[in-house]
Amino acid sequence: MNAVAIHSAVATLPHAPASDVKKLGWRGVMQVVTRNGKLVVTHHNRPEAVILPAAEYERMLALLQAAGEKDRQQLDALRQQFDARLACLNAPGADDALRGLLRKPLALEGQVIAGDTC
Repeated sequence: MNAVAIHSAVATLPHAPASDVKKLGWRGVMQVVTRNGKLVVTHHNRPEAVILPAAEYERMLALLQAAGEKDRQQLDALRQQFDARLACLNAPGADDALRGLLRKPLALEGQVIAGDTC
């Protein structure tokens, strides 16, 4: 999320200046959080912190972990494909086959040469 998107997301939440938070005390702050779900604490009209219930924080962390796990799974699949293709270079005779390919004249004519096997 970019800074503008973060700012606009924070702008939609209930705000309280830090001085009001001091006056309200913890019990008062938690009443606002319970009523509104979140509270942005400002200092000189700039957002400084967001107070939210622990359950909401844990939910957000779980969502981030799930997103990261999806990325890890995709990266692992790509790594396995790469390792399998790279293993072809260790096969007996792979060096001779590669030298033979490199010695041939190459006329691609706009085509791409790719393969799934060694």
